[in-house]
Amino acid sequence: MLVENKEVVVSGKFPRIARLQDEYYDWVEDPRDIVAKVKSGGVKADMFTFLQKVTDRTTRYDYHHEQDSIAVLPITTYEHWWTKQINVKTRNMVRKAEKCGVSVRVVEFNDDLIKEIKEVYDESPLRQGKPFKHYGKDLATLKSSHISFLDRSQFIGAFYGNELIGFIKLVHDEGISHLMQIISKISHRNKAPTNALIAKAVEICAQRGMPYLHYGIWSKRGLGDFKKHHAFEKLDLMRYFIPLNVKGKMILALKLHHKFSERLPQKWVDIILGLRSRWNAIKYDVGET
Repeated sequence: MLVENKEVVVSGKFPRIARLQDEYYDWVEDPRDIVAKVKSGGVKADMFTFLQKVTDRTTRYDYHHEQDSIAVLPITTYEHWWTKQINVKTRNMVRKAEKCGVSVRVVEFNDDLIKEIKEVYDESPLRQGKPFKHYGKDLATLKSSHISFLDRSQFIGAFYGNELIGFIKLVHDEGISHLMQIISKISHRNKAPTNALIAKAVEICAQRGMPYLHYGIWSKRGLGDFKKHHAFEKLDLMRYFIPLNVKGKMILALKLHHKFSERLPQKWVDIILGLRSRWNAIKYDVGET
């Protein structure tokens, strides 16, 4: 459902929770207004959740709220990041990309870029041990999904010769920029293209005077160590929950609005994810991703 030019999606079965599709890159200006339109639009959801802007640290609304943690890199200058915030190993990885012949530059968003992005996406049906959502999509679908926020976006490509081996979609916001997409070819992982891409993103943000660079959620699993090595830190945002019906009120009162996996001990989660990765590798007949 499109509300105030913002796509609202519903996820889950119990409870069914509505939110902005691009909630980490787009923001709710008036929650009362958007909730009223969600209700009147017939969206089948039990509650609506939204995030407060990264640059606003004050509790603004009298709704149930909790902390939602994202990974953010504080930026002053590129030189400061390079010499003070990252360690020798990370600097060497960025240097390695250059020594291996990887070049990084801002590229124009056009049909040729979409074709190259498709080649990156279609390299493997799995990413981080789970089915990759962009694998096998046609060019028109990929173009539609990457055209969002185009007026405030930059695409950064990592090239080995003439081959695109990785890219970033960098979305600029008020007081913060976002790594909305960052991915590299698995076959060129030994050339450290992702490290080089992040370095270029930091350079661009520093030139623009952006104080923060956002890179997904904060997590100790998956890319957690990779983010830490590039000086990303945990930043807590306000996440609000607004019940849309009686069922939503009961679920919120009983604190049942979180996924079952979020209530499990971290050790159990790690075991389950490891088993899932191995099963998916067998199912899709691929190696480590």
